[in-house]
Amino acid sequence: MAARRYDPERRQRIIDAAIRVVGRSGIAGLTHRSVAREADVPLGSTTYHFKTLDELMVAALRQANEGFAKVIASRGGLEDPRTDLAAELAALMGEWLGGERTGVELEYELYLAALRRPALRPVAAEWCEEVAAPLSRRTDPVTARALVALMDGICLQVLLTGTPYDEAYAREVLGRLLPGDGGAGAGT
Repeated sequence: MAARRYDPERRQRIIDAAIRVVGRSGIAGLTHRSVAREADVPLGSTTYHFKTLDELMVAALRQANEGFAKVIASRGGLEDPRTDLAAELAALMGEWLGGERTGVELEYELYLAALRRPALRPVAAEWCEEVAAPLSRRTDPVTARALVALMDGICLQVLLTGTPYDEAYAREVLGRLLPGDGGAGAGT
């Protein structure tokens, strides 16, 4: 391990290492020591940047949450009022779940860690709000939150049961939450 005096990327390397540790060993394997080893930094560096494991998990969850946000941003269909919203959301979930599985599982593992770690709850809530915000522009806030909850449930079922993602099913049940046209033109 090389000594480093000025290392502006050290904090980011520690977050990246924490994500790799959780991806490989789960939340139970996350310790300051395991992260320091993975990041190739002195143990004191992890505790300098993150006093507690909860602080480190908050940073890791924030970064992990970017995965789904990137899928949403890359498609752009949520902004177009002519897009069938149920079909677009079903396709978004399919793209996300069809991507790198370890990353998706990691996002959910950190997300679900909020059940036992109150420090993570605001970050989990931020994720829900960030996904609901563009949906609220197409529907209304209550329907947007219901869509997020349903999407969460579908994704969890796929991840936990190992069943393949069924885009047609997702589109059908999402459409049931939306006005008559499945969300095409809703909110305009």
